[in-house]
Amino acid sequence: MFNDIGPLELVTLVVLAVLVFGPDKLPKMIQDVTRTIRKIREFSESAKADIRSELGPEFKDFEFEDLNPKTFIRKQLDNDELGIKEIRNGFDLKKEMAEVADAVHGRDAESSSSSSSSSSSAGSPGGAIDMTKKPENPREERPPYDADAT
Repeated sequence: MFNDIGPLELVTLVVLAVLVFGPDKLPKMIQDVTRTIRKIREFSESAKADIRSELGPEFKDFEFEDLNPKTFIRKQLDNDELGIKEIRNGFDLKKEMAEVADAVHGRDAESSSSSSSSSSSAGSPGGAIDMTKKPENPREERPPYDADAT
């Protein structure tokens, strides 16, 4: 619960609590806080038990931690009943983008992939730019500074 509190911060909190509540009232305040935390925990556990009993036997392995989206996705990826790993591994973004660019420019995917690999670095045929390659000589120019825009 307090994993990110360092020793100096803890000492500061204790000194602050002694200054605010006083040394005579501090033990009573600590008892009240622990009693409140205990009641909240009991209430949440009873609510979880009620929900599990209302869901029925088909949800006997239901965990409330699965409601966290990250945990749910991680559990489904490990399960892999739907073949998600095959879909994820079979998707090549660069190839898909090249096919979209070829479709936009009206070229065949096979002819553009063979011509782009054999073409020089000055440009691809037809004056089109190959979006899958990084430019060799990026522009050295910086955009003008606009004081009104900042």
